[in-house]
Amino acid sequence: MAEDLQVLDTESQTAAASGASGPDLGIAFGMTVEERPIWAELYENIRDIFFPPHLPPLVLTSKPIPVPDRMAVKANPWAIGISTTVNLAILAVLLFFGVRKIIDTVQQQQLHATNIDVGVWQPKAPKAGTANGGGGGGGDHSLIDPTKGHLPKIEKNPMVAPQVQTVDKPKIPMEAAINVQKNITLPDNPLLPTIGVTRSPNVRLGSNGQGSGGGMGTGSGGGLGSGTGNGYGPGYGGGAGGGLYRVGGAVSAPVALFQPEAEFSDEARRAKYQGVCLVGLIVDAQGNPQNVHILRSLGMGLDEKALEAVRKYKFKPAMKDGKTPVPVPVTVEVNFRLY
Repeated sequence: MAEDLQVLDTESQTAAASGASGPDLGIAFGMTVEERPIWAELYENIRDIFFPPHLPPLVLTSKPIPVPDRMAVKANPWAIGISTTVNLAILAVLLFFGVRKIIDTVQQQQLHATNIDVGVWQPKAPKAGTANGGGGGGGDHSLIDPTKGHLPKIEKNPMVAPQVQTVDKPKIPMEAAINVQKNITLPDNPLLPTIGVTRSPNVRLGSNGQGSGGGMGTGSGGGLGSGTGNGYGPGYGGGAGGGLYRVGGAVSAPVALFQPEAEFSDEARRAKYQGVCLVGLIVDAQGNPQNVHILRSLGMGLDEKALEAVRKYKFKPAMKDGKTPVPVPVTVEVNFRLY
């Protein structure tokens, strides 16, 4: 025991003797702290910046452990196929209804053609060799519509035009009449109190209408209606109107606004065949061609090309009195020329 105490005392004395000139012990960190001048540390820092020391290669002493990838899942072909099929089916349904909606919208914006077969005048008669297209009208430049009433009697050469104003106690009394075919049944109402236009809105005031030349209506010539002549309805030259107006008088001719050129057929081009094809049609109140048909044929496929071109025409419609568009029949010449 005495020897151990003597050894510790000797070590403490040695440590005390050497502490005066050697490095101090870092009591807090348990390591030796060496004091160095500041210029030496500054030099080493600058040297390390420009000339960094090369460290020896890193040697791995640990062995990597393989870990399974939880995200690496094998694709299921059935799932991919079903998903692709469902998505394509949904896309096809959307495209179908979308395109159908667009087509319906475009079709609704198209112009509706006038129904030529249903008109104001509907005469009924046996089938004849010539079409019924006459008519007549009249008036005395009144400011109001003609008076509504039943039709006068029918005779071939009427002497007195139908009128509301009559001469009291004439020297030679004659009954008013119009010139219409005997075998035609006209829309008349004999229960109406006075002679007039059957479809006129004026039921009280006595008026012959805005037309001229005697008669009643908006036309001229001593008849009843909107035509020209001593007949009934639209048209001209007497008789009963067939639902169409005729160009002339108060009815102006339609004007072509869009008139595409007809193409040659391959057969006619190879044969160097040319000529003029006559096409008949009705220009309705909207300026659209209807009832397009061939009046003079050329053959070799040119008739079909002419009909195809005329159906694309667009007209400014015929105007009655410059104010009301009316349907009229016209004839178009389609000229096929090789230049």
